[in-house]
Amino acid sequence: MPATHTDAPRICALLLAILTAVAASPAVAEDVTVVDGGGRTVTVTDTSRILSVGGDVTEILYVLGAGKSLVAVDTTSQFPPSALEEKKSVGYMRALSSEGVLSVGATVVIASEAAGPPEVVKTLKGTSVPYVEVTEQSSPEGIAAKVALIAKVIGAKTRGEKLVQQMKADFAVLAEQRGKIKHPLRALFVLAIQNGRLMVGGQTTSADAIIKLAGAINAADGVKGFRPLPDEAVVELAPDVIFAMRRSGASSEHDLSQIFALKGVQATPAGKAKRIVMVDGQYMLGFGPRTPAAAHDLMSEFYPALAGTGGDAKR
Repeated sequence: MPATHTDAPRICALLLAILTAVAASPAVAEDVTVVDGGGRTVTVTDTSRILSVGGDVTEILYVLGAGKSLVAVDTTSQFPPSALEEKKSVGYMRALSSEGVLSVGATVVIASEAAGPPEVVKTLKGTSVPYVEVTEQSSPEGIAAKVALIAKVIGAKTRGEKLVQQMKADFAVLAEQRGKIKHPLRALFVLAIQNGRLMVGGQTTSADAIIKLAGAINAADGVKGFRPLPDEAVVELAPDVIFAMRRSGASSEHDLSQIFALKGVQATPAGKAKRIVMVDGQYMLGFGPRTPAAAHDLMSEFYPALAGTGGDAKR
């Protein structure tokens, strides 16, 4: 069955915190100087009109209370839903245009290091509008660093510290749950299907990181990055469970049927047991404030016995 977000108290509290934060934006930062993710020293004097590029960056800004200061976002900024509904869009984060970015009249751009294309980012860094680059790190420590940088830029240091402490506590609970798993499953993440091949997430990917946080082994550990694999290679990976990114505008049933139709998948333990889970890509792979909850949800999908009883999990 398709994965659904848990209604655990922790997630409800997080959503409530986001809504509360949106109602009270932090004070405008004045003459704040930071060393951004690209190693550049950037001075920010006005955060009254923020352009956010990157779903994780946008989530962090909302949780820190800067929602009202956002004038525009990119199309990966899908949480909270109001971001894309109420703010101007500058398009897909990897296909930005200088004109589109500058046209929104932002006083500061806070962007993921994955933003592009490179020539456009280089141009934007050379304008009079401060451009703060946020490093993409798929780890609890990486999220904390992102929060700390963004909080400093917008003058929300105290809120940033509280958010980091809350996430540390949530990750500690997650680690305790992982300690109960004696027989880790082999999990495989499918980003998409290209020309009849599964595009899987191997080493150095956010998929690899979330699999490990959820207490499983990445079946594609021998692959580096995101890579399409033929049927025979998928069979050799022998995943016990597959989780795949739900496509925008497509039903989970349709996505599931496409994956199940591949002979390589059918021959795996996951295919034979029909253990394929559809997930929200930004929720699972964004590595923002919701990541502890996302990893918990994925762990619950991998190990239902653990989620239900709090005891040892094998399956």
